[in-house]
Amino acid sequence: MLVNEKKHAYEHLRTLFGADCQADAFLARYTAARVGGQADVLLLVNSVEALAQAAQQLWELEMPFRVLGGGSNVLVSDDGVRDIVLLNRAREIEFDTASDPPAVWTASGVNFGSLARRAAAHRLSGLEWAAGIPGTVGGAIFGNAGAHGGDVAGNLLMAEILHQSGTRKTYSVDEMGFEYRSSRLKREKIAAVVLAARFALTSGDSATIQQKMDDYAEFRRRTQPPGASMGSMFKNPPGDYAGRLIEAAGLKGTRVGNAEISPLHANFFINHGGASASDIYALISQVRQLILQEFGITLELEIELLGDFLPLG
Repeated sequence: MLVNEKKHAYEHLRTLFGADCQADAFLARYTAARVGGQADVLLLVNSVEALAQAAQQLWELEMPFRVLGGGSNVLVSDDGVRDIVLLNRAREIEFDTASDPPAVWTASGVNFGSLARRAAAHRLSGLEWAAGIPGTVGGAIFGNAGAHGGDVAGNLLMAEILHQSGTRKTYSVDEMGFEYRSSRLKREKIAAVVLAARFALTSGDSATIQQKMDDYAEFRRRTQPPGASMGSMFKNPPGDYAGRLIEAAGLKGTRVGNAEISPLHANFFINHGGASASDIYALISQVRQLILQEFGITLELEIELLGDFLPLG
């Protein structure tokens, strides 16, 4: 709930952004796991320029904010979020089939899986691996999302980044400093927002592109559970797989409340309906403690935590 000292700030934001600014907005509806409390203020942006303007104004007003895209790789606290949540719905896309190689420019709020499927509709190959990724382009760049042997680092030509200083800079793929499920932005906690990106593609055969996406989709159906989840919970440690370790520790099917470690893939935690962020976080803590005890490995979260959580041991 908005407290008295925040009401003036909220009223100022309503003056600036109108109906796109909401108070006490429940965030569960915006997350793939369908959990999470209220944001004191939720600010919706629908274009790259609106995203840039909103971020810059919030920085100038010294109002802390977090950007939320598809909500597929984030766990929102049951107690909600006191920072302003900037809901990124910037969805502009432009295909350039005349360039060499062909490319696509995309706003950071575009669903990455949808982008891959739209590229396929233009007979453009290169993003088939991403067709099943539920998050946004911005989140995928921030965390160097990947699947089926592909990742953002392998396709990105440039990312347009807005810094808190007001500098709007184009980063090459080398400047992004990509590592496994990480980028320079993520590691260095840079105060910046991903506005847009350009990805390299290749011309291809529609049937071949579609078959590859169908094959990947069938693999996901066989190996990944349906239902409300955040995707992979932990990063794979060097030379191993988080799911294998969790299964080897006998934790498949473990439940806290209505949250369960999937019996199909142990690195997916499922909300069976009515689970809380606390339920999921309790499973996270249990897994980390047992894997450390059994194998001497500290699993690192692949997801982001939004709001207040107790430190993990």
